[in-house]
Amino acid sequence: MTRKDLVSLADLASGEIRALVELAVSLKSEWAHGGNAPRLAGKTLAMVFQKPSLRTRVSFEMGMTHLGGRAMYIAPDEIKLGQRESTPDVARVLSRYVHGIMARVFAHADVLALARWASVPVINGLSDYDHPCQALADLLTIYEKLGRLDGVKLAYVGDGNNVLHALLFGAAAVGIHLVAATPEGYDPLREAVRFAQARAVETGASVRLVRDPREAVEGADVVYTDTWTSMGQEAEAAVRRQVFPPYQVNAALLQAAGPQARVMHCLPAHRGEEITDEVADGPRSWLFDQAENRMHAQKAVLVELLER
Repeated sequence: MTRKDLVSLADLASGEIRALVELAVSLKSEWAHGGNAPRLAGKTLAMVFQKPSLRTRVSFEMGMTHLGGRAMYIAPDEIKLGQRESTPDVARVLSRYVHGIMARVFAHADVLALARWASVPVINGLSDYDHPCQALADLLTIYEKLGRLDGVKLAYVGDGNNVLHALLFGAAAVGIHLVAATPEGYDPLREAVRFAQARAVETGASVRLVRDPREAVEGADVVYTDTWTSMGQEAEAAVRRQVFPPYQVNAALLQAAGPQARVMHCLPAHRGEEITDEVADGPRSWLFDQAENRMHAQKAVLVELLER
């Protein structure tokens, strides 16, 4: 990677994304065969959280530990990013103390501000617009399971949220054909779709939006879903539970996809809403391999950004 930060996969060239996936494969294999070399010995990552998380916190912390470094958790009330202290000031202060910053925030503008003002690398651990670390883990999972990225058909069913934006950026960059089925009024942002469609022309990928989930999953290699109500949208939960039931990933939808289809979900799952227990725990589920791969994909990002 030639960039200082990882704010979005939209910022990376196709070759850079593929290189991160390949590095993640190598680091995962190395870890499984005795452990990773301490490539980040003496390095510290500050982890700034506005939102709580199981996978983001533990995967980054263990990733740094595996690589010989250290991760420092900073809870929401310790900084109150942009409230108790301005985001530019937080970025400049942390830059004097640590070697990198990972931020899991509500507003994407906060990640952009951290990246602008920090003199050390900034990693987007999640924002309301994008989730690049999740998408990298997803690409790693697809690659190790299917042995390829080019030509894979990925069907996304559900809310047009930050995870879908990240998948749009990542899939289009590596030749994956993505079809997304979302209810009217819950589409991904037009700017994200336009960017992905333009990139898809360059890579031989394709991006298509539909309303019918059965149309989206037909012939899919992977069926992907996410929660109907993301953190921060709790006031909309009751309305969303009325809108989204036709988009549930269940046995009937998988039957429409075909016997080859496997299932992904970035977790946490609201079982009985966007996905059934039968599917999440079934033989076609990649949910927990996908969750593990957050750690390995993020180790690749940490090595690229901090081993300098």
